[in-house]
Amino acid sequence: MTTLSPENSLSARQSASFILAKRKPPIDKTEWSSFFDENGYLAKSGDFICVNILERGLDPGVRTEAWKFLTGYYSWQSSQDERLTMDSTRRKNYEALCQMYEKIQPLLENLHRNFAETQYNIACDIQKLYDKDPLGNVLVDKKRLEKTLLLSYVCNTQAEYQQGFHEMVMLFQLIAEHDHETFWLFQFFLQKTENSCVITIGVGKNLDMLSRLIALLDPTFSEHLQGKGVGAVQALFPWFCLCFQHAFKSFDDVWRLWEVLLTGKPCRNLQVLVAYSMLQMVREQVLLEGMSGDAILLACNNLIDLDADELISAACMVYAELIQKDVPQPLKDFFL
Repeated sequence: MTTLSPENSLSARQSASFILAKRKPPIDKTEWSSFFDENGYLAKSGDFICVNILERGLDPGVRTEAWKFLTGYYSWQSSQDERLTMDSTRRKNYEALCQMYEKIQPLLENLHRNFAETQYNIACDIQKLYDKDPLGNVLVDKKRLEKTLLLSYVCNTQAEYQQGFHEMVMLFQLIAEHDHETFWLFQFFLQKTENSCVITIGVGKNLDMLSRLIALLDPTFSEHLQGKGVGAVQALFPWFCLCFQHAFKSFDDVWRLWEVLLTGKPCRNLQVLVAYSMLQMVREQVLLEGMSGDAILLACNNLIDLDADELISAACMVYAELIQKDVPQPLKDFFL
């Protein structure tokens, strides 16, 4: 076992304090433009920008372009002209995929049972999706949303459709102007976050690492969860499947967390530290009342209307605590 760098601990604590203090406003269009030279090359390092996004966040006016860098849609080393070319290439590739899908759709519907079931599930999920703002204005085009989800299912063999993807893609559609941007941003988001929200790939790993983390940092709580609260941690899989979407009071809070996950700051797989921080919110109640698994799950499900900045700050503090410990290799590999 190895004790990790104290410099990383200091950085994590500083980030947490900056987020809580909110010393500076989010990065706006003027400041974002100042990061580039006259040819559109970044004059600042990607690392500098990611740290600022962690500590301050993004103004909605720059979120779409910034996310293209964070996801890998654009290269951090690209010029303005190269980005225009890349965007044109992304659009053409998307259109080619759409044409391919239209040609094979009848065959899939007739011969591929899983496709027919998935098509039905997507249609049902979208039908139930509430797509209006508080004033009754329609937020998204459900037909376009369905097309994106079906195309993603056909083209991404790793991340098959799962319930909740319709809500996630809706949030990408809300920040993207064009369908090809929505599609590629979602694909790159899954890749950049190491498919951590995909139930057949990353979710089980997240739950395992969460259990290990609790055992390392909070043995008393871990003992209760393994005894009277057995099964509670494994039942928290919706947190990861939805990437905590239902825990927040606004879409802005969801986007705020997601863009921090994309920065890779202060560490990889921050989503597990976020889940640990949420569990700490119910810890005292769980132990005082001697809660069983079902009661713990109910208490966790009642964690709603959270503030993203406060949760990100809490996760940074957990990371700062973690790297002061003798960290077992599975956790070390997972977070660094």
